[in-house]
Amino acid sequence: MENLGYHFMLPAVVIYFVLACALLGLVFLPEPRAWVASRLGLLAGATRAAVRQSTSRWQRGCDHTSRQAAAAASAGVSWMRRRWPLWSAAVALLLIPPTVVYLLRDRHQPEGYVDLADNPTLVGQLLEGEQLVAPPALPPEVFTTAEVQQSRPLLSSADRKWELLDHDFRQRLLMAFKIMKEQHGYDMALLEGYRSPERQAMLQNMGTHVTHAGPYQSYHQFGLAADCAFYRNGKLVISERDPWAMRGYELYGEVAASLGLTWGGAWKMRDLGHVELRRPGVKPRNQ
Repeated sequence: MENLGYHFMLPAVVIYFVLACALLGLVFLPEPRAWVASRLGLLAGATRAAVRQSTSRWQRGCDHTSRQAAAAASAGVSWMRRRWPLWSAAVALLLIPPTVVYLLRDRHQPEGYVDLADNPTLVGQLLEGEQLVAPPALPPEVFTTAEVQQSRPLLSSADRKWELLDHDFRQRLLMAFKIMKEQHGYDMALLEGYRSPERQAMLQNMGTHVTHAGPYQSYHQFGLAADCAFYRNGKLVISERDPWAMRGYELYGEVAASLGLTWGGAWKMRDLGHVELRRPGVKPRNQ
């Protein structure tokens, strides 16, 4: 290890000695100092000449480019003066179509097309044009089967009178039933519409697995909510474990949203058959 360090140290000492001698020679001997100064002067002169030559070439290139641009601009102006009818007609052809579309954009909509985003109340206006009628009531025994009682214990005593629902909400819900039947092949059934404050309190006392809402904390008390399910082969299908019913709930949520209704299936505690119309001025305390 000592011999290895010696081999590395010797070259470093030699290099240091040479550099020190060269520096002392430049400081104390005029001849080496003059020789180095002359070489540095020659190098600086060559550098300045190269810079001047490059600058001169760049300036000549810029002057040439400027002259070409000026000539092209002059030729263009001259051509436009001689051919003004031609380019004026071309500009007009380009501008006329978008101008016409812009001016007539609100006056020429395809027949039957409506933009709901531009008019939030349009759904209500459309529904007012066709007053839908509630379907016939289902037999009472449909709501008392073992399957129904297991999923909805107190459903037999629920209120299913369509006339107790808010008029606007009733029309939207009936439209949802109509679309589900005609477009998707699902028959819908109203399980519960209006709910009294007393019944709401009774359901709340059964536990949070039934409802979190107390009296006047649900849109049911204002006739603005409904619980619905599917009717197939003479029976109610409520359970989401049925793939056919689950697909129906998904479609029902899409249809309800298109009609301005809020679907309970999108909530953290999902209520797949529930829809409600949230109206300004009606705000349950837990909403």
